[in-house]
Amino acid sequence: MIVYEATKEEFMNHVFLDKLVDMIEETYTRKIGRVNKSELRSWENSLQYMYRVLSDKHIPENAGIAIEFKIPHTSKRVDFLISGRGEKTNSVVIIELKQWETVEKVEGKEAVIKTYINKGIHELTHPSYQAWSYAMLIEDYNETVQNESIKLHPCTYLHNYKKQKGNDPLTDPIYQFYIEKAPVFVKGDIRELQDFIKRYIKYGDNKENLYKIEHGKIRPSKSLQDALNSMLKGNKEFIMIDEQKLVFEKAIELANKAQKTGQKEVLIVEGGPGTGKSVVAINLLVELTKEGLVAQYVSKNSAPRNVYATKLKGDFRKSRIDNLFKGSGSYTETPENELDVLIVDEAHRLNEKSGIFQNLGENQVKEIIYASKCSVFFIDENQRVTLKDIGSIEMIEHFAGAMDANITKMELSSQFRCDGSDGYMAWLDDVLQIRETANADDLGMDYDFRIFSNPNELLKTIIELNKINNKSRVVAGYCWDWIKEGKNNPDVYDIQIPEFDFKMSWNLGNTSTWAIDENSVYEAGCIHTCQGLEFDYVGVIIGDDLKYRDGQVVTDYTKRAKTDQSLKGIKKMLKEDPEKAQKTADQIIRNTYRTLMTRGQKGCFIYCTDKALEEYFRERLKRVEYEYQQSQKLLSEVAEREGEY
Repeated sequence: MIVYEATKEEFMNHVFLDKLVDMIEETYTRKIGRVNKSELRSWENSLQYMYRVLSDKHIPENAGIAIEFKIPHTSKRVDFLISGRGEKTNSVVIIELKQWETVEKVEGKEAVIKTYINKGIHELTHPSYQAWSYAMLIEDYNETVQNESIKLHPCTYLHNYKKQKGNDPLTDPIYQFYIEKAPVFVKGDIRELQDFIKRYIKYGDNKENLYKIEHGKIRPSKSLQDALNSMLKGNKEFIMIDEQKLVFEKAIELANKAQKTGQKEVLIVEGGPGTGKSVVAINLLVELTKEGLVAQYVSKNSAPRNVYATKLKGDFRKSRIDNLFKGSGSYTETPENELDVLIVDEAHRLNEKSGIFQNLGENQVKEIIYASKCSVFFIDENQRVTLKDIGSIEMIEHFAGAMDANITKMELSSQFRCDGSDGYMAWLDDVLQIRETANADDLGMDYDFRIFSNPNELLKTIIELNKINNKSRVVAGYCWDWIKEGKNNPDVYDIQIPEFDFKMSWNLGNTSTWAIDENSVYEAGCIHTCQGLEFDYVGVIIGDDLKYRDGQVVTDYTKRAKTDQSLKGIKKMLKEDPEKAQKTADQIIRNTYRTLMTRGQKGCFIYCTDKALEEYFRERLKRVEYEYQQSQKLLSEVAEREGEY
């Protein structure tokens, strides 16, 4: 969708007569919605500069001009496009316009800067990255651009920004890759920008290329399909086994059925920790893209999105793969059936409202089903770990039924984490007193469960194991504040246990891939950075929110850190319904530790700040060891008797 479209001659006339902004506002309001005043001021300001840029007589009068082009299947809008032809090719210049006057570089994050906007300093993507990523998004998903070889040439224009003497943060070497892909033009660079445009737009096209782009069929490009497929084939951790393959095939069948019949399809896949939900989800994303469908992997939690995107990127820049991975709040304004398939991992983490202030949209479950022809929900209701987590099988069924969607339910039950041991999962539920199980004294197979009295020893053990393949991490219950001033400083220790002189930082705020970063073994993850991911060995620091008193495992939500948002709203709930509030908080804390203690495929090591809880775990482990010895003794006796005969 394009808000404003004209030839260069018409554009120049509309600006000269002061008509352009009114025209844009009217069309924008009709097609998208109300325009805020700051956006109007931005147009008024930037378009005057573009009027000066396009005043060059060598830029063809019949070149196409488009303003505010909304890229299909996204909320992204391209500021300014100029279309025409070069000597041999159709060309479109993409210009990302910025009002910024200052910029600070940000170390440790890919293509991120800081600037003053909306009355404060905020982190935003580098404008060259933004322009380049828009071009890649159009190239990867617009079939007309692919088939007719329309060449896209992105750049960015910061008309209020003055070049800084010396090392300019805007053009710092850390942004060089993206600046080469999308050059930066600033105040005083009008002639350079004109030359850039003229290099690719030598002849006008009377908006023909703009029409082709706007009406092009949306499907993944062959290069994207092939790249994803080759990346997955070389990645052993995404190989599917047994029932995972059955779920995969059923999802493919339903996705294709929805395309042919126009009938919405909803697949609900229930599975506990380690049953391979994410493995199936990633395979689905790749296969559906390969088949030419527009599919996206969706999760509330950013940690699995960032980690899986990094693992899949291969020779691509991760930022190009990012277009396939979306947050669960991305569909508040998406038209019905705009996407072919949405694959929702960790569906139990879905929220009712979206946005920073939880004030956007209606219900994320409803929005996802509405936005897609086929939706696949992977869910484990026992992993809801915040008050805002509302994803449930009942809710999915409700909204699917309201939209007349066909509902299919499947289950992943085989355990591929925790050394393939369903026994450990049942034992842990019994120990945490989440539910009574018949498997109270059996860890199952050779799962390595250890209890440490000293957190330093736990950390030391994890560090040693991590040297093998970078797949061991320490995580902790959220009982220690995440110190704001030290979020990017590993020398600021958030987690401190004075009696052992133990100090550790939470995972740094300037990385999105803590779970696989080389040096992050020295930082502790929390429920929000590890849920949906797995390691070989996990060390869990259990804080004061979980204790053992009078023969019972008890929880204490007041021991949670003030910076933790998981229980935000619990005080209000306590006033309205104390019994429900206590039960909900108790469930969230138990679910949190259940989730943390099931991240390790080969082993889980724990340290408890509450010594009574440590002794309780030791007693339960002794019972396991006793039962094992008895079973071995019995097997030996049976073998001896059989030998006599």
